[in-house]
Amino acid sequence: MKKIVLPLLILATVAGSGLAQQEHQFTQFMYNKLFVNPAYAGARGIPFVTAIYRNQWMGFDGAPKSVLASFNSPFLTPRVGVGVTITHFQIGLDKDFAGSLAYSYDLIPDEEISLRAGIMGSIRSLSIDFSNAKTADPAGPGGDNSLDPGKVSSVFANVGAGLYFTYDDRFYAGFSAPRIYSNSIGINDNPLPSGFQTAREYQHIYAMAGAILKLNEDLYLMPSIMTKYVKNAPFDVDVNINLEIREKIIAGLSYRAGGDGPGDSMDLLFFWQAHTQFGVGVAYDFSLSELKDYTAGSIELLFQADLKRAGGKNKKMSNPRFFM
Repeated sequence: MKKIVLPLLILATVAGSGLAQQEHQFTQFMYNKLFVNPAYAGARGIPFVTAIYRNQWMGFDGAPKSVLASFNSPFLTPRVGVGVTITHFQIGLDKDFAGSLAYSYDLIPDEEISLRAGIMGSIRSLSIDFSNAKTADPAGPGGDNSLDPGKVSSVFANVGAGLYFTYDDRFYAGFSAPRIYSNSIGINDNPLPSGFQTAREYQHIYAMAGAILKLNEDLYLMPSIMTKYVKNAPFDVDVNINLEIREKIIAGLSYRAGGDGPGDSMDLLFFWQAHTQFGVGVAYDFSLSELKDYTAGSIELLFQADLKRAGGKNKKMSNPRFFM
């Protein structure tokens, strides 16, 4: 019975977002802005890299797993930024591999204020490998003959755009749509009956904001928020509050709305500035939905590093706050 209940719960949890192709999410979004907003490229004024691994709904066979690596930097001039992001997501038999290139330009190159506009192009490969399918009730020695033993895959291109605003390295706000074109991503070879439609990529609209508030010489409060909207899916929001201690330790708590309970999850976050040029982080999600009785939660690991010490205008960032 449990083998039947668990897949049904997963399906019910993701159905609302899956209907509109909800994009993959990361709990440590405040350190991973380039993934959803191309205007962030070059915003910190120095080249740096980010790597994230996410294991969602631990305990489920075929549960979602995500890997992300990104690089962004100023290019030739501080007003221009470039970025590269590579991602790999897997859930069950489905695999999603994508790469994107981002370009940004600072429209207000002021000492305290910056407003960057960005564009991005992406390539995405979606595939389903039926040869790895496990049938619950095999139909004879050959298994379930209704399953295609091969692999189905398609490649899609898309474009995105965004804005990213900062004030005095203490406040940021962003607005973006990483995939604007609604690609048809279904694998139907024949026309569908009336009233049915194949799967499509829908535009995802992201808005983000955050601040660094000085409490004293050793403590900084760092609230942040990210909202996500897509047609035909529930409005989603992540609210976070972090506390930075002596520019070495960042610890915090997040709440993610959605799901079928009082929210989707409560999340614990921890970041250690191991060196002036790199740090590591971890996040743990406690599910608040009906999945909470069947999963050990979700875990996310983060690594970020400056490839060059900051100087000049951004000298105060030489002990980096990756948050901005």
